[in-house]
Amino acid sequence: MTMPPRDPRAEPSPSAAPSSEREKMLAGAPYLASDPELSALYAAAQGLVTTFNGIRADDTPALTAVLSRLLGRLGAGAVVRPSFRCDYGVHIAIGPATFVNYDCVFLDCAWITIGTEVQIAPGVHLYTATHPLDAATRRSGLELARPITIGDGAWLGGRVVVCPGVTIGENTVVAAGSVVTKDLPPGVLAAGSPCRVIRPL
Repeated sequence: MTMPPRDPRAEPSPSAAPSSEREKMLAGAPYLASDPELSALYAAAQGLVTTFNGIRADDTPALTAVLSRLLGRLGAGAVVRPSFRCDYGVHIAIGPATFVNYDCVFLDCAWITIGTEVQIAPGVHLYTATHPLDAATRRSGLELARPITIGDGAWLGGRVVVCPGVTIGENTVVAAGSVVTKDLPPGVLAAGSPCRVIRPL
């Protein structure tokens, strides 16, 4: 997938091993979302999300101006329609000429990387956030996150759910209402819950 480097504003400080809760989150290690740095990042994003969702859907310049502040990267000609929800925003990279339709939710506790000329239908949910299966660990407040990658030219139908850690290959089409729990290869039609490859394209 041909995407320029992510916006450096979105990168945590480098270190030999993850130390801050944000570094742990982006490294896939258990982390606490109540951490002050993450709480401040979340609060800033929610202010921008509220502003974005109050703008008319046909006011592209105003929408783009807010998205450029909210997201880690917004490619040239990319369009996102309100309403839109995310956690932090800065961990989302959207490639050029990609279209994100109404009422999408992108939970970006890990990186969400969306390629060029991707079509995302209304109500698509991308979930990087997950939780420990062990109840005691889960109750401690520790959370986990796994990145999501959507390849160039892919098309996600309405109400598709993409689960943590999933990669969808270039030019793949995912039918409406599917729940994608595992990686999908490039150039296929996939459907179902759980989503399965139907045939090559």
